[in-house]
Amino acid sequence: MEFDAVLLLSFGGPEGPEQVRPFLENVTRGRDVPPERLDHVAEHYMYFGGVSPINGINRALIAQLEHELANRSLDLPVYFGNRNWEPYVEDTVTAMRDNGIRRAAVFTTSAWSGYSSCTQYVEDIARARQAAGPDAPQLVKLRPYFDHPRFVQIFADAIRAAAGALTPEQQAGARLLFTAHSIPVAADERMGPRLYSRQVAYAAWLVATAAGYTEYDLSWQSRSGPPQVPWLEPEVEDQVAALAEAGTKAVIVCPVGFVADHIEVVWDLDEELRAQAETAGMTLVRAATPNAHPRFAQLAVDLIDELRYGRAPERVSGPDPVPGCLASVDGQGCRPPHCVAGQRS
Repeated sequence: MEFDAVLLLSFGGPEGPEQVRPFLENVTRGRDVPPERLDHVAEHYMYFGGVSPINGINRALIAQLEHELANRSLDLPVYFGNRNWEPYVEDTVTAMRDNGIRRAAVFTTSAWSGYSSCTQYVEDIARARQAAGPDAPQLVKLRPYFDHPRFVQIFADAIRAAAGALTPEQQAGARLLFTAHSIPVAADERMGPRLYSRQVAYAAWLVATAAGYTEYDLSWQSRSGPPQVPWLEPEVEDQVAALAEAGTKAVIVCPVGFVADHIEVVWDLDEELRAQAETAGMTLVRAATPNAHPRFAQLAVDLIDELRYGRAPERVSGPDPVPGCLASVDGQGCRPPHCVAGQRS
């Protein structure tokens, strides 16, 4: 399968204070989120000047993608589209149509299966192609990559680097704690079953093993919605509190569920969770996310090459491996039963 372009498809984020509230309204449209909840989340963005780091990170990643494509003698332009903020994917795909693009590989900034992490991107692709009309380019969503060797190694190296910021005494007693974005339990159970949470747990095992750890904890973060609705647990705040109560003096937090420094990373972990740990007398260090790491760009081009050359997917082997999804053409995305369009989490 040949391509004549690459589309980096992401979540989007505000790039100024005046954009914060409209962005949050885009994200939560149709979900009946109370205005006071939006006000609370808006404060997190305002702490950083109303600018989410994600768009800047994605632009840097595009530069790395262009460099890696050139290294492999692939003359493919890289386009950038978002779900929730400019540049909107509908506008990007229309521009691709006008530029004569016929088939593009779509790399999403999510490593997982599930509705919000995979199927919703499939819906974004379908909506963008519909907006571009009958001459819209074919868009091939690349597969989830939670067990790709480069994904595992990037996080393993990040854990080792974070541990290196601790004193030898702290390192000796430090606990490794993985975290990923929580979703409702009901949503997780209908996607495989428990496909998303199993993938995260599997990736955590792969990364911990590669980093040289046999013991670690897995927690979940950034939940929202009514408190009576069960979400994946334990919450990361509760896990840190339990570690502190058990006498742990240092914790290495690895946000394995995130491929970039979202607000959920730089606020929820770097600010709130770090303050909680310090209050409890613990030292907290955080492993870096892939962001615009050159190996992350290499991973994306690896996925493209799998389709170009018909190669078997590159995966790290581990006990009880968890399935991913198959990529397909024209916005159909990952095939059932793993990702079913229309299901919400």
